[in-house]
Amino acid sequence: MSSAPAPPVRVGHALSGIFVINLRGDVLLMRAYREDIERHVLDAFRTQILNPRGGARRDARSTPQRGRKDDGFATEAPVRRIGSVTYMMKRSRDVYVVGIARGQGERGGPGDANLMLGFTFLGHVVRLCNQYFGACDENAIRGNFVLMYELLDEICDDGYPQITAGETLKTYITQKGSKLEGAIGKEAMERSAAEDQRRAMEAAKQVTSAVQWRREGLSYKKNEVYLDIVESVNLMMSAEGTVLRANVQGAIYMRAFLSGMPNLSVGLNDRLGETTRVTSRGEDAETSAARDRRLIDLDDLQFHQCVRLDKFSAEKVIEFTPPDGEFELVKYRVSDNITLPFKLMPVVKELGRTRLAVTVNLRSLYGPTTVANEIKVRIPVPKLTARATINVSGGKAKYVPEEGCLRWKIKKCAGHEEYQLDAEVLLANTLEDHKPWVQPPINIAFHVPMFTASGLRVRFLEVKEASNYDVVRWVRYLCQSGGSSSSSYEIRCA
Repeated sequence: MSSAPAPPVRVGHALSGIFVINLRGDVLLMRAYREDIERHVLDAFRTQILNPRGGARRDARSTPQRGRKDDGFATEAPVRRIGSVTYMMKRSRDVYVVGIARGQGERGGPGDANLMLGFTFLGHVVRLCNQYFGACDENAIRGNFVLMYELLDEICDDGYPQITAGETLKTYITQKGSKLEGAIGKEAMERSAAEDQRRAMEAAKQVTSAVQWRREGLSYKKNEVYLDIVESVNLMMSAEGTVLRANVQGAIYMRAFLSGMPNLSVGLNDRLGETTRVTSRGEDAETSAARDRRLIDLDDLQFHQCVRLDKFSAEKVIEFTPPDGEFELVKYRVSDNITLPFKLMPVVKELGRTRLAVTVNLRSLYGPTTVANEIKVRIPVPKLTARATINVSGGKAKYVPEEGCLRWKIKKCAGHEEYQLDAEVLLANTLEDHKPWVQPPINIAFHVPMFTASGLRVRFLEVKEASNYDVVRWVRYLCQSGGSSSSSYEIRCA
């Protein structure tokens, strides 16, 4: 008995329209891609989401989100729904870039709209503003209304995203500042018209080709490619040295200065890729794993649009034709088998009501041939600290009253080295009752070149081009501490 044919896959549009609004509620610009968007949609966003009154404001305040800082707007959720209209919001400095989807789908959904596609499109809009104007804020948008509308017209059609690569758009969106025609000679105007026509022809070829992010005819005297693996280590460790939380956020950046239309292949020592290679060779997995370097598990992979995903799915090799210049090839996360670059052991003792003894031992855990740069250790002290006497076995340290901490700097630190800080902290004597001091964690900032905490390594970097020219390849590694408020390299004192 034959089964019924599967229904066709229906791909939803990204959004019905987009608008940019400042924090005061002024609409800077709006572009409707479909006819189901009216003016009252903007008023509803302004009155019920951006600046709600009455019950909406009270409801938002009565259920605050833990760890959220109230910026005066009930816009914490990136997706809000009012009636049959769904709003997708992305904050950039002093403006909100908002996508609108209209319709009622199953379970109260946005109908045929694909919200993830819409959010990706909003991210591309912000990125293009940064590329064209240097920033995505109110001043940049007000000063480039015409160009902004031209961009919005080119990158989306009937709610479906089109070309969003900045380098490609710049080849045929060539708007410049206005000039007086009288100041331009006839010959210069003819040259300008010919150049515009040439660019238009190149843009047409590029847009209709399979490689929209790279133009043809590139030529370099010296063909070079740089591959940089940058990892940020996020750690929370107890005072006894137990790892409470650790993960690595990494990215692979590439700078390609190559002639023609090259095809590049990058192989990594990830476990999934090695399993695929072993299966294709018919070798024993345990034998191959023992012979090769340590394998790692890469999670949350995000690729640049130039990567051929079908090739990666089949062979776990990153194959692509690169854009010209610098770009981010891959982003990834690693949560297991992380090699920490530093271990820090703090000891804080109270010597009476007005004295503290602080001892901090710092030890580097990477190889002896690796040297870390600019290690900065921030050791918090009580608010009533009057002065501190500090002795260190390496680097320089001082008490910084403005930051309420002891700041210890080590310019260079080779592998398997150990340094120690001893400090006596004197507190101001007050008549108030002495309260136990809640010790904040110690924070470390560092840069370790040619080292990766995840163990990621590049197995090969191949460049193939029709002319078979010579290529100079550079592969570099950098490990650094997490740099945001939600990710850092911290050690608890108690």
